Amino acid sequence: MAVKKASEMFSKSLIEDVHRWGCMKQTGVSLRYMMEFGSTPTERNLLISAQFLHKELPIRIARRAIELETLPYGLSEKPAVLKVRDWYVESFRDMRAFPEIKDTADEKEFTQMIKAVKVRHNNVVPMMALGVNQLKKGMKLYEKLDEIHQFLDRFYLSRIGIRMLIGQHVELHNPNPPLHTVGYIHTKMSPMEVARNASEDARSICFREYGSAPEINIYGDPSFTFPYVPTHLHLMVYELVKNSLRAVQERFVDSDRVAPPIRIIVADGIEDVTIKVSDEGGGIPRSGLPKIFTYLYSTARNPLEEDVDLGTADVPLTMAGYGYGLPISRLYARYFGGDLQIISMEGYGTDAYLHLSRLGDSQEPLP
Repeated sequence: MAVKKASEMFSKSLIEDVHRWGCMKQTGVSLRYMMEFGSTPTERNLLISAQFLHKELPIRIARRAIELETLPYGLSEKPAVLKVRDWYVESFRDMRAFPEIKDTADEKEFTQMIKAVKVRHNNVVPMMALGVNQLKKGMKLYEKLDEIHQFLDRFYLSRIGIRMLIGQHVELHNPNPPLHTVGYIHTKMSPMEVARNASEDARSICFREYGSAPEINIYGDPSFTFPYVPTHLHLMVYELVKNSLRAVQERFVDSDRVAPPIRIIVADGIEDVTIKVSDEGGGIPRSGLPKIFTYLYSTARNPLEEDVDLGTADVPLTMAGYGYGLPISRLYARYFGGDLQIISMEGYGTDAYLHLSRLGDSQEPLP
């Protein structure tokens, strides 16, 4: 595939517009604000929300499009990264081409347009992973590429924000929202229930891969609830449990001993809800700990192949194997003011601490 810079693919005026909007200030919102604002999705509120997104989304998208053009080590020239850049510039163009939103009819049309933008970007994560993999194949010291890691942190954190804002606005149009939900947010989410569902999903993957799976025991108050985004929590717990299952399964595969269970503990503090995932899968060597939150490290086989057709959408969507589960889970935690920490005992096992801010009033981090 011939390498084409954005200036060759798109009009000069569009690229100038991207650079102009990329310099504008982003505006963050908090979980609490999204929840309070969306609790009464009147036509007026939906109009205000659409007008905000009409100005905010092009700024965020433009920033990422500019960054995709200027990556180090030739990453910007990789075919997969060029594909992602095109998606961002096309989405920016669609946003800017949309006229001022003045009434409900405009708002409904705008909502359909941003839905299409969200779908266009569905495969950004595996496509970027493919681009990084293309770069990695030609390099030796890939774990030293701090600039790439920092870029990917910014890029994926911004993507979480863009998708949250679009998804929240679109979901507020649902005429029959599930009980206790405001868009994507569940005002009475049970972390125990989400942890149980995520664990069952991870166990089914483990069964499929290995033919068996360790037990998972969950401890906590089943009646405890707090406001959060269940899809975000499901993704994070699923990743942590999947890692633990694989570690335990591989450690005990040839053992006469029964594989020890994975333990999940849910604790509700005043500031944080903390979920601990503990396993006896042998742990991670201390020298390996700094690598686990990088995007170029994985102990599993890599599912991404060079011959993936960039024109199709069927890039492998599993996160196992290209080392994105932990760093992206940490970004989801940080997006709403939480964090993810991993503590390991080599020769025994690993504890992952997922901290979720209970207060919901921290602003979005805006890379």
